[in-house]
Amino acid sequence: MLTAAQIRMARAALSVSVRELSELTGVAESTIHRFETSRGGMQTGTLAKLQAALEKQGVLFVHPDTNGGAGVRLRL
Repeated sequence: MLTAAQIRMARAALSVSVRELSELTGVAESTIHRFETSRGGMQTGTLAKLQAALEKQGVLFVHPDTNGGAGVRLRL
């Protein structure tokens, strides 16, 4: 499952605002902001919408393993 930090990192890497991500996904800005600031959770389906939209824009989500924590990187 993606973390709030990964969503923030992905938006930063793409220079996408909360408003732009909201428009891309149909997810309310307040929902994205609340999740990113750890003031609330997010339903799995909603999180999947954010993930799909960010991946379509070129983000690859990196899951934690023995070499480090969760993160993001950009597709070549």
